[in-house]
Amino acid sequence: MSFEVEGKLHKKFDTESKTETFQARDFVVETEGNYPQLVKFQLVQDRCALLDPFEEGQMIKVHFDLRGREWNGKYFTNLNAWRLEQAGQAQAAPTASATPPASDDTFPSADDEPAAEADDDLPF
Repeated sequence: MSFEVEGKLHKKFDTESKTETFQARDFVVETEGNYPQLVKFQLVQDRCALLDPFEEGQMIKVHFDLRGREWNGKYFTNLNAWRLEQAGQAQAAPTASATPPASDDTFPSADDEPAAEADDDLPF
């Protein structure tokens, strides 16, 4: 399952090499509305470069997945961005593939669940 949000690019962080084979880059988007929120997203591996064409203060649309895990009794949640585009455009130049990344075995996703029957009798 993927989500999207539009907002102003508030802060870009540098790419960090977490291990020899894993890199990540964080960025913060400020949402609009009566109660604006500062929301941190993460890009991983080759997607870290997706943020390069954008400048702080620019309006962007972020396509992302929710990722969660447990470690030593603590729970962590990441907003894993997989596509960025300039806000207000149907297809912007700096994008990744049109489909979300393949899920890995470490993090189950909602896509792994069976699809609901179209003719079920639930009222919602």
